[in-house]
Amino acid sequence: MGARPEPLAAPEWRAVRAAVPWIDALDEARSQRLAGLTARFLHEKTVTPVHGLALDAAQRAQLAAMCCLPLLEFGEEGLHGWSQLIVYPEAFRVRRHHVDVAGVVHEGDDTLIGESWDAGPLVLSWGDVQSDCETPREGFCVAVHEMAHKLDALDGEMDGTPPLPRPWQREWARDFQAAFDAFNEKLDASGEDDAADIDPYAAESPEEFFAVTSEYHFSDPARLARTMPAVATHLTRLYGPSPFA
Repeated sequence: MGARPEPLAAPEWRAVRAAVPWIDALDEARSQRLAGLTARFLHEKTVTPVHGLALDAAQRAQLAAMCCLPLLEFGEEGLHGWSQLIVYPEAFRVRRHHVDVAGVVHEGDDTLIGESWDAGPLVLSWGDVQSDCETPREGFCVAVHEMAHKLDALDGEMDGTPPLPRPWQREWARDFQAAFDAFNEKLDASGEDDAADIDPYAAESPEEFFAVTSEYHFSDPARLARTMPAVATHLTRLYGPSPFA
């Protein structure tokens, strides 16, 4: 991945830790590992604020560090395949279109707080990143969510399974599929999203299930372990122990 970038100065990293509760909760060894990943991110990625947003060096470091949280065990290989982080001031609108089975084209606008393109940029809402940091134990972390998609895409297929050794991959696929199916069955039986143990958006697809449960690993690991113990075990193996474990 090229030359090793200069590490962040100690005052810079202290400011990041103060701003991001998950990072502030890390032990010293993992904190220093994350500082190295953050320096790599800032060296290799272009951080592009848009729609009038201005980001200073400390805020860029904060964003980089949050994106690198899921790479603490996986390593800098998780940064492969893309080069830009685009940051909107708040939630942003995108135009969607798809063709249904009858060949009819449907178009509409979606409002998003984050997006991850397979081989393109990662996109975040700065306002929602800040909101996640203000309420870090409520099950949400959009930066982790979108980085989970980046990990998922590394093997060339968005299917809810990041690149893993083959035996672990088989176990992962079995346990995640079982948990995904059970989650959908529970939602279907209740008919109400309020009955869900975690954010019902996880039922959208296997890749969203992986991304949403990744958020819970970092922000509400006790709930995840209680409701989906097999998934929680896999995510602890992938990401290391949650800072809030």
